[in-house]
Amino acid sequence: MEFNHKSVLLREVIEGLAIKPEGTYVDGTLGGGGHSGAILEKLNDQGRLIGIDQDEAAVAAAGERLERFTNVTIVRDNYCNIRRILEKLNIHEADGILLDLGVSSYQLDTPERGFSYMSDAPLDMRMDKRSPITAADIVNGYSQSELTRILRMYGEEKFAANIAKHITTAREGGPIKTTGELVEIIKASIPMKVQKTMGHPAKQTFQAIRIELNRELGVLTDSLDDMIDLLAPGGRIAVITFHSLEDRIVKNIFKNAQDPCTCPPDFPVCVCGKVSKGKIITKKPVIPTEDEMQANPRSKSAKLRIFCKKL
Repeated sequence: MEFNHKSVLLREVIEGLAIKPEGTYVDGTLGGGGHSGAILEKLNDQGRLIGIDQDEAAVAAAGERLERFTNVTIVRDNYCNIRRILEKLNIHEADGILLDLGVSSYQLDTPERGFSYMSDAPLDMRMDKRSPITAADIVNGYSQSELTRILRMYGEEKFAANIAKHITTAREGGPIKTTGELVEIIKASIPMKVQKTMGHPAKQTFQAIRIELNRELGVLTDSLDDMIDLLAPGGRIAVITFHSLEDRIVKNIFKNAQDPCTCPPDFPVCVCGKVSKGKIITKKPVIPTEDEMQANPRSKSAKLRIFCKKL
């Protein structure tokens, strides 16, 4: 299957990164290479782009898409290892870093990857297929209380306890192996009158399992400060999120990087010694235009936030 993924907020990202033609840029979530291709178009011979993705299919697709560019390096890894990756390439700072978080259209539209609740496939959901643990291990191995916790925390699922109860009861008869089986269990856990007023009943549960399996929020939390530190003076980091949990993390880390002072408000001068790393460029998150949302419905929940390292 062709790696097809529409780059969300493409124009806004390119404008927001304020690209220098001779700069060094990192796309931490390379995907199909759409954003990276647009960045490379703005670079001259001195400019350089490092593309990082843990998904083998994404690396292959981006390699094809970007093969006409000579100043791109593609690395199969997780963006949480950005510092080590750049050190290996003898790069000490970047003029811009981009993260386009969440699951790609390709991953959703390839049934055998197990990300989608719209088709029946093995319960996989691994963004990096080298990982030995799959979604099936979580569904069949986590206790009822652990399942309830992740569905509440990562899916913000109102019926978390009931879904977890139904999952643990269902697997007593044998392991739950497919997305289709899981969808039916979730449907049986949510009152029909509620289902009539909501989107797909499995959406939030699938999101929660995927986030837990791929450690998406932990990786983001652990990496953002490091990325800000890796920026050159005046460099920018742009992050696209697709749900409130990710957006909250980005918002809070950017806010703390801009104003890290922990002194009580009534102190006349700062004595904590914590210095601002720069400023938030986006006072409010940038969201897609109506035209983009119509052309690409999956962009509807996207939010872009940008931070600029101080000079």
